[in-house]
Amino acid sequence: MPSPSRYASPYEAPGFYDEAIAAGRHRAIVGGRWDETGRLQMEALLAAGLRPEHVLLDIGAGALRLGCRAVPYLAPGHYWATDASREILLAGHRTELADPARLDPRQLIGDARFEFPRVPDKITHAIAFAVFPHLPMAFLRRALVNLRRFPRLERVLFTVFLAPDAVTAVRPVRQPDGVVTHDIRAPYHLLEDDLHHIASGAGWRLQRSAQMLPRGQVLFFAEPV
Repeated sequence: MPSPSRYASPYEAPGFYDEAIAAGRHRAIVGGRWDETGRLQMEALLAAGLRPEHVLLDIGAGALRLGCRAVPYLAPGHYWATDASREILLAGHRTELADPARLDPRQLIGDARFEFPRVPDKITHAIAFAVFPHLPMAFLRRALVNLRRFPRLERVLFTVFLAPDAVTAVRPVRQPDGVVTHDIRAPYHLLEDDLHHIASGAGWRLQRSAQMLPRGQVLFFAEPV
């Protein structure tokens, strides 16, 4: 078995974002399936009750795959986004928005630690789509704990890869869409029991969606307890 990468996520490799943006690959490095995945994200938010007057936080927003759909739908100023790389956010702002004037670039925030700096308390919905499969489980815990500071937050949507049981989890797992996931290197999987334990400890109640997502990810809805 190959040894784990020295980076917790492949996105942490030096020059990863700069080289991709310079080559015009800002769409490709956020996972591909741009139109399909962006549509699924928006559909999931609408099913979760998102309305134009709500305020959305798009966590790990990348090149605004969701943002290019959510910004026109939401009232002006009601979309906020974070990502480990602010440069990839700005690349999306330059190239993917039909009307860039609807989104103030100051609402695109570099945040690799899930601390949500400068994000206002008025957030009502949050989504982290295809973010935590690239990171160790501690980052999910950190995000759920720090999201509790938003008093108006009604629902958080996020995706993960799951392993069926603890014995299987220590080995590579082939997901329904063919992706092979791991416990100590990306893409990561985790146990559903562990996920509920983390969420409960952070003050959230989880509901699992039955919807099949790209690459076998599983969608969860979190509501404050």
